Amino acid sequence: MKKNYNAISLFTGAMGLDLGIEAAGFNVLACVENDKFCIETIRKNRPNIKLYDKDINIVDPAKILSDLNLKAGDIDLVVGGPPCQPFSTAGKRRGLEDFRGNVIIRFLDYVKTIKPKYFILENVRGIYYAKLSVAPPEYKDYKNIIDLPGSVIYFLYKEFTKLGYAVSFNLFDSSLYSVPQKRERFLMFGSRDGGVIKIPHPTTANHPKTLRDAIGKIQQQHQDFVKLREVHLKYLKRLKSGQYWKNLPEELQEEAMGKSYKLQGGKTGFYRRLSWDIPSPTLVTYPAMPATMLVHPDELRPLSIQEYAQIQQFPNKWEISGNITKIYKQIGNAVPVGLGKMAGLAIINHIEENNTQKEYDGETSRYNRTSYKEFIKDF
Repeated sequence: MKKNYNAISLFTGAMGLDLGIEAAGFNVLACVENDKFCIETIRKNRPNIKLYDKDINIVDPAKILSDLNLKAGDIDLVVGGPPCQPFSTAGKRRGLEDFRGNVIIRFLDYVKTIKPKYFILENVRGIYYAKLSVAPPEYKDYKNIIDLPGSVIYFLYKEFTKLGYAVSFNLFDSSLYSVPQKRERFLMFGSRDGGVIKIPHPTTANHPKTLRDAIGKIQQQHQDFVKLREVHLKYLKRLKSGQYWKNLPEELQEEAMGKSYKLQGGKTGFYRRLSWDIPSPTLVTYPAMPATMLVHPDELRPLSIQEYAQIQQFPNKWEISGNITKIYKQIGNAVPVGLGKMAGLAIINHIEENNTQKEYDGETSRYNRTSYKEFIKDF
């Protein structure tokens, strides 16, 4: 697809979100990323992108514009997934310093300086519970919402609105949007032309892509993976595709689980063998941890890094740098390419007025009342 629109990427990681917006029609001109191995990954795969390999707090967004021979307002899109860092509560002075250095606030600063026509802010589901712990003098209007769950989202919504953006957001299960993985991510859209970006309609709600769709075609290829511990193999040998610890004989369950047996919750990640015929669970940064196992449906091994890449929809020739542990981490932390494409197309459709559908008002995840309309009203 011809890329007619330009973007700047923040907190780029292994470029899953970037690949998605590229597929939608954007051209990524510059990236800001501080992780050593992600930097190597970006350089291997996108050597012509302007890369700022420093802490985002010391990279001047005005310099990025200058380096690109652009001015404020020229860039079509700023996109990124800032880590949802907790805000400090350890004393007023430290709290103020933490607030101003928090990377989510830094994303806001970048939008304020670059003035893109659009922005996409991606984050984990936990942002719905994130609290502001302090309000600096320049943000004194928010003192009454300090320590309220959800106050970070409310703060961002209000501040982006003050900058002239129409803001929408929701929680999206990627398996509803052509991704072979159940992975929930918060996406906030901003538009400077006054029109709200519509919440996209699911594309695979009735026929989700499965694990087999993602990795079935590479089963005869070489696979690189970490080893499972012998103590775990003893029990995994007794389980079939789609089963987990509760499918062990009752007399073995407590023995297999140890101290975790008496913990609350379903503990569905223990001794978890995946199923071929449903989407993959959320990929974690290491597939062999006891509580978050991602074990192959048929073989006695975790998912391989090749299978991880397919589930996250990276191109076959995409090179991830580092040792196997670092590769798992980069892929596991990435936004699925298909979810990034959905977000990018929502912007493209708005720009080109291609989307004649009404905004989707149904559920986009297993959680209720996560859309901007409901959340802001409830807050």
